[in-house]
Amino acid sequence: QVQLVESGGGLVQAGGSLRLSCAPSGRTFSSYAMGWFRQAPGKQRDFVATIKWNGGSTYYADSVKGRFTISRDNAKNTVYLQMNSLQPEDTAVYYCGASSLWVPLRTFEYDYWGQGTQVTVSS
Repeated sequence: QVQLVESGGGLVQAGGSLRLSCAPSGRTFSSYAMGWFRQAPGKQRDFVATIKWNGGSTYYADSVKGRFTISRDNAKNTVYLQMNSLQPEDTAVYYCGASSLWVPLRTFEYDYWGQGTQVTVSS
């Protein structure tokens, strides 16, 4: 069974940093675009960042541009989200997704999801 497993979440003070990892199991995702979304309590799941299958292009939500960086290591079958200058409004469950589309920016464009990792930013 295909699974995406996120890790690296936790509690951090405002201004701090975290790095999330997503390691698929059950198959390789080197030909898939990979993305990160987040969902705060009572809100919809929002796009954060996505990266093409070859790492050649990345796209970010305006709210995280300049603070977050998405990257991937296909040799390790892992995608990362480096989050700097974290703010309380970044608090959410962060989800990793895999998509067979070229530039997937919406939740329904993703084929596989992880179970999420909690990120909490204290003020």
